[in-house]
Amino acid sequence: MQTALNFAIALALIFVVVVLGLGLWNMLKGGSGNTSQKLMRLRVMGQAVALVLLLAALFFFGGGGRG
Repeated sequence: MQTALNFAIALALIFVVVVLGLGLWNMLKGGSGNTSQKLMRLRVMGQAVALVLLLAALFFFGGGGRG
């Protein structure tokens, strides 16, 4: 279970980096503002998923103070 959660966290973080890169590329080439907004929303959702996965990993496998 811990390995699967670590893999999911890595995928979520890679997703966020890729979407951020696409957003920056769109901005630098002078692309559509609508596309920028869609990419920003997608990035924020990806960050939320990554944060929830990280918090779940800490909750289940952190072990701080128990025992």
